[in-house]
Amino acid sequence: MDYSYYITLMAIGVTFALITGGVDLSIGTGLVCYAIAGGYLVVYKGWPVGLGMLVTVLFGLAIGLLNGILVAVMNLPPFIATLCTMMLTRGLGSLCTGGFGIPWPQAGTEGSWFRSIFKLQIGNTKYPIGFLLIILIVIIMSIVLNKTKAGRYIIAIGSNKEATRLSGVNVKKYHIIAYVLSGLFAGLAGIAYAATFTSINPGTGAGLEMDAIGGAIVGGVSTTGGYGSIVGALLGVFVFSMLKTGLPYIGLQANFQQIITGIVLIAAVLIDVLKNKNK
Repeated sequence: MDYSYYITLMAIGVTFALITGGVDLSIGTGLVCYAIAGGYLVVYKGWPVGLGMLVTVLFGLAIGLLNGILVAVMNLPPFIATLCTMMLTRGLGSLCTGGFGIPWPQAGTEGSWFRSIFKLQIGNTKYPIGFLLIILIVIIMSIVLNKTKAGRYIIAIGSNKEATRLSGVNVKKYHIIAYVLSGLFAGLAGIAYAATFTSINPGTGAGLEMDAIGGAIVGGVSTTGGYGSIVGALLGVFVFSMLKTGLPYIGLQANFQQIITGIVLIAAVLIDVLKNKNK
């Protein structure tokens, strides 16, 4: 379940980038980099945990803004632009710590309260407040996507960017907003990641973006842009999570788990392609 929290947060954010017809490959290494930066300030500089968490989120916003500028203003292909920032964040994480892991405050120590964001234990009973928090975020972001001007324009960009521009919409602005949201949720995922693990090692995180992007696509987000839902992304991550945790119980080795997960993703992409052909 802890795995699902930070993957779900990434999936929510990257849904906006995918709906524009783009992608954000930087979120996996990014969340590790952001968590390392925040943890470094808390552990080695004595900053309050709350400020470290804020820095984690702001770092994600900054990289999201950079991605948006590279894609929307400089017209770089989203795959190339975010591949570059993926390598950038991986390097920055290692540079920040000299290659050593960063331990955020451990359970039972001062400042460890942030580890209870997603799980509350009273006595011997654990309450899944993280699940309720995720549901609340999904509801809010569904409203943002479907009921606000920014959300509707982001969808319009993915449907037909040129027609949206000719209708008077500031396409660059809303295209950037989509990537800023992706970066924001990568930063939030960094907090969830720090709350899950005892130590965060630089250079890791590669591949986590595939779980988030794959979950969003399995949940019905179009690979060509113009369509998708936050609820669908949540359900897609749930399917991926079930595959990762459920397949070992029937005796399948890790290699077979990857194969089955890949088949599920291929099926989701084929369904999307067929839907687009029938429009």
